[in-house]
Amino acid sequence: MAYSQKVMDHFTNPRNVGEIEDASGVGEVGNMKCGDIMKIFLKIEDDIITDVKFNTFGCGAAIATSSMATELIKGKHVEEAMKLSNQAVVEALDGLPPVKMHCSVLAEEAVRSAIQDYYNKIGREMPEEYKLKCEGCCEDCSKK
Repeated sequence: MAYSQKVMDHFTNPRNVGEIEDASGVGEVGNMKCGDIMKIFLKIEDDIITDVKFNTFGCGAAIATSSMATELIKGKHVEEAMKLSNQAVVEALDGLPPVKMHCSVLAEEAVRSAIQDYYNKIGREMPEEYKLKCEGCCEDCSKK
């Protein structure tokens, strides 16, 4: 399985790793089949993402997609960031092997989960088409 130079760069030198203690929104998603878990922390001021950090437990592709997703949304308006697609992450990384495409989906979901948390905290309704749908796979679903 061959990875692009960008994937390797974001895996070996991930950007925005860490946590934000007073985060405006936090999203955590995981894929129990492969064991990848992503947690995204957002700092938002006037609906602009001023800082974003992530912690990912998983394979190189999971780390690379998390890193790239944070780079793509930093400095963006929340409404623009919630539109981030897994395909945009894949394109920014110059592709992913088909068996690793689920990592880009997790990155998209982690961003949306963090934005959904932010919206919940400020009492705003997230547009229906961007809400994550709970699959009932766990007791404490963060996708509510």
